[in-house]
Amino acid sequence: MSLPAPLFLAARYLKPKRTFLAVITLISVLGVTLGITVLILVMSVMTGFERELQRKVIGFDAHLLLTNNGLIEGWRGLAEKAAKTPGVVAVAPFVQGPVIVEFNHQRLAPKIRGIDPAREKEIGDLSRFIVSGKLDLDGDHAVLGSEVARALGVRVGDVITVYSPGNLGQVLEQLDRMKGKDTKGPKGGDIDSLRQMVLPTELTVTGIFESGRYQYDSEFLLIPLHVGQELYGLGGAVHGLAVRTTDPDRAAEIREGMRSRLPEEISCVTWMEMNKQLFDAIAMERHVMFFLLMFIILVAAFGIMNTLITVTVQKTREIGVLKALGARTWQVISVFLAQGMVVGVIGVACGLALGMSLIRWRNEVSQWLANVLGVEIFPRSVYQFNEIPAEVIPTDVALICISAFLICSLAALIPAWIASRLDPVKALRCD
Repeated sequence: MSLPAPLFLAARYLKPKRTFLAVITLISVLGVTLGITVLILVMSVMTGFERELQRKVIGFDAHLLLTNNGLIEGWRGLAEKAAKTPGVVAVAPFVQGPVIVEFNHQRLAPKIRGIDPAREKEIGDLSRFIVSGKLDLDGDHAVLGSEVARALGVRVGDVITVYSPGNLGQVLEQLDRMKGKDTKGPKGGDIDSLRQMVLPTELTVTGIFESGRYQYDSEFLLIPLHVGQELYGLGGAVHGLAVRTTDPDRAAEIREGMRSRLPEEISCVTWMEMNKQLFDAIAMERHVMFFLLMFIILVAAFGIMNTLITVTVQKTREIGVLKALGARTWQVISVFLAQGMVVGVIGVACGLALGMSLIRWRNEVSQWLANVLGVEIFPRSVYQFNEIPAEVIPTDVALICISAFLICSLAALIPAWIASRLDPVKALRCD
C-alpha cells in the first residue's frame, strides 16, 4: 500500500535509528503521552469528585428551600400550593436552629433539624446515611451526626440534654422583672418560673448518621418536628419548607414556575445557590488544573519543534534535491508538518489508552502506591469517600486530545517554514 509522498518521507525521517535524534523524538512522544494521561486522569477524577459531592449534597439537602426570614405560620396551605407546581414531587416542613447539647459534662453548640419522618421520606432517604442504630424519630428521639457523636462521646441508646436559645428573650425579660420587683433577691415563685423557662429537653439517641460532608456531620442532629417546635416555642409554626423536584438540575426553572403561587414575602433558594461557593471553587480548580497541565504538552511540543529543526539541518541536501526536482513550497512544508502530526497522533493515542487504563484501575494503582511509598494518596478519612471517584466526560476527553494534536501540529509549522525557505542551490552545496 503506497503512502502519499509527504507522509512517506515523514515516516522515513521518524524511523527509529540509533541516533540522538531518535531519543529526542521518543522523549517528545512520551511528553505528549504523559500530558494527555495526566490531563484525562485529573479532569476525570475532579469531575467525579464534583458529581459525587453533588449526590451527597442533594441526598441531605432538599432541591428547594422555602423560608420567610422568620416563621411560616400557615405552612400546610403553603405546602399544598407549592406541591401543585409542575415538577414538584414532595414538600416537607422543618425547624432548624442552634442549640446547646450536653452529655457527660461535655457541651457542644450544633444545629437541630426538626423533621416530620413521614414527609421527609419523600424528600430524601436519610436512612442510607445511618452508620449506627436506625433512623427512629418517633417520640423524644434524636439522630446525631458522626462528628457530633464523636466529640460528645455519645453512642446509640445514650440520653443527651438539649438546651434551646429559642426562649432567651423571655428569660431576659423574666430576669428584668425579678430585678425590678425585689432588689434583695428573687422569691421562690420567680425562681420556679425561671427554671421552667430554661428547663432542658432530654432525648434518646437512636442513630448516628454520616453524610460524607464534615459540615453536616459536625453541625447537625435530627429530631422530630414537634420537639423542634417545642424547643423554639413555635407552636404550630415552622422555619421553612423543603421541596423535592423531579430533576435537581431544573430546580431554578421549577422555582420560577412556583413564584406565581407563593406570597411575595416567601423566598425560595435552590440547592445550587446554597452550595454556590463550594461548587464554584471546584469548577475554578478544574479550569486552573486544565491550563496548568496543558503546559506539559507545550513542553513536549517544544521537544517536537527541536526535533524537526534538527531534522531540517541534517536533511538540508535532501531538501535541496526535492526543490531542485520541482517540489513546491507547500509540499516541503507538508513533509515536516506530517512529522509533527504523526508524533502528535502517536502521543495522543498512547496517552488516551494509558489515561483510560489508569481511570479504570485507579483504586488498585492508589493502593499499590500506598503500599510501596507508604503514603495514602487519597485519604478516606479526609475526603469521606470509600474509593477515588471518577467520571469520564467524552467532550472533555475530546477537547484534551484535539488540543494536544493541534499544539503538536502548530509546533511543526516553524521548522516546516524554515525548510521551505531553503535555497536549493545553497542547500545542494551544503556538506
